[in-house]
This record gives sequence, C-alpha cells and structure tokens, in this order.
Amino acid sequence: MWFKNLLLYRFTSPFETETEQLAELLQTQAFVPCGRQETSRYGWVSPMGETSEELYHSANGCLMLCTRKEEKVLPAAVIREKLDDKVKAIEAKEDRRVYRKEKETLKEEIIFDCLPQAFTKSHRTFGYIDIKNGWLCIDSGSYGKAEEWMKLLRETLGSLPVVPVQVTESPAVVMTSWLRGEPLPEDLELGDECELREQREEGSIVRCKKQELLGKEIEPHLNAGKQAVKLALNWDESLQYMLADDLSIKRMKFGEELVSEARDSADGDKAAQFDADFALMTGTLQRFIPALLGHFGDRRQDPI
Repeated sequence: MWFKNLLLYRFTSPFETETEQLAELLQTQAFVPCGRQETSRYGWVSPMGETSEELYHSANGCLMLCTRKEEKVLPAAVIREKLDDKVKAIEAKEDRRVYRKEKETLKEEIIFDCLPQAFTKSHRTFGYIDIKNGWLCIDSGSYGKAEEWMKLLRETLGSLPVVPVQVTESPAVVMTSWLRGEPLPEDLELGDECELREQREEGSIVRCKKQELLGKEIEPHLNAGKQAVKLALNWDESLQYMLADDLSIKRMKFGEELVSEARDSADGDKAAQFDADFALMTGTLQRFIPALLGHFGDRRQDPI
C-alpha cells in the first residue's frame, strides 16, 4: 500500500482517541452500499480490503483509515433523451407547451425511476494519522476529496483539529532559485520535469518534460519572470515526486529497494504485505516530511 499523492496537514492538538474507542466510532460511519433510490453513499471501509474487517490499521505509531464512495451512474445524455421524449409526448397528447418548472419535475421523476437500474462506481481514499508527529497524511491529488475525507473523520470523532502545514518561505521562490543554480539541499536532486508560470493573472505557462532543468532552455523563461510552481525532485535515493508550490505532492514513487524489502518480508501473504508496505512507507515519510518542510522553513519544528 504505497501512496501516490500526499496532502499534508498538522494537528493543532494531540490525537488522543484510544484505538478501542476509534474502532467503535468508525463503525458508526461504516460504509453501506447505495439503496435503490440513493445516488451516493460514503463511509469507512477496511484499509486492508477483504483480508480484514477492522476499519483501521496500526503500525509504526500511525493509524491508516480508508473511505469508500459509491455513486450511481446516470448519463446526462440518457436522462436528456428520456426527458425530450416525455415532453414531446405530453405536448402532442395535450396540445400544450411544457415549461421549465414542469420539465424539472419530469426530470426528477425520470431520475427516480432510473436509479434502481443504474450502474455504480466506487472510489477509495486512504489517509493515515501519525500520532507521534501530529500529522494527517491523505493520498489524494484533489483538495476536494481530501476535505470530504476529513469532514467524515470530523463527524466520526466529533472534532478534527488540523490545519494545512505552513512554511516561512515561498516554495515557488525557493524552487525557482534551485533552477537558477543555487545549491540544493544535500538530500535532494532535480528530476527532469517542471512547470513555470508568470506571476501575473492569466500569465503564460511552460511545462517541461524529459528536460535538463539546469540547461539553457530554462534560463530565458526564468529571466522573463516565470517561477517554478511544480518541480520533479528525488529525495535521498528513496522517493521521486512532483512538488507543487502549495506543498502538495503527486506522482510519488518509492525506491525499488523499499518496495522489494516489503515484498520479501511478506512472503506472499496479503495481510503481511499490507503491514510491511505501510510500516516501510510511514517510516520513510517520517523522515521525508521534516526534511521537506525544513527546505522551506517549517513554522513548527517540534512534534505536538
């Protein structure tokens, strides 16, 4: 279980919910599939899938949680076609025009009739609480999905005192300075991708892939005032990722040695595999996150 994205939040007060209490609270918001007339359902599922019924997994001082969202799929084109047919039938039979308010009512009736036969799609979102360090880490590239995940956790626990991590220096300014040739921290190496953007609204954007970032092709854009808003980086030969200027991380790829170590220790057992993956991933991120924030002046160096 290796994260591909990382949205990072910090607890403003210690997480003190005991695991027994947490298990009971999670059950109150456990996932239930959509009913016949429901459009969506959202709740907690086991992060280990079918190998466990527990709604959390603990390792390395961290608690892994997972949500599942199920939605009914009703193609807009199908609803529109059925509505057009119904409107035409009414107008022909009753010799009158169907106006907007009545169309809205007809549309609701069509959706109600179609819901029981609709296909469903589902999506899982993982996140974990690092109790010792006071971090909440969510594997999502979307702030909207992360907010939805945290809203459910807040409703489950009664409160969730977290805020986005904050730094003292602008990541865009610092990343731009690295592209200008200023020394990188010892644990970092530049990748071969970046996104440069003018600071003014509606400014131009340049995206580079498979590019030597310290080459002459990048310099004219920097001299024209563009800043690095996304930058591919390699950390400590353990993690490759794309860092954005809001400190969100996408396309994380953990080192092959770590992945192989987890695979070898599990010896084919799915539950052991999940546990090994989670332990090694969180152990790596417990070193990586302080280093990441330290590059930009972490406003809070000490754990809660």
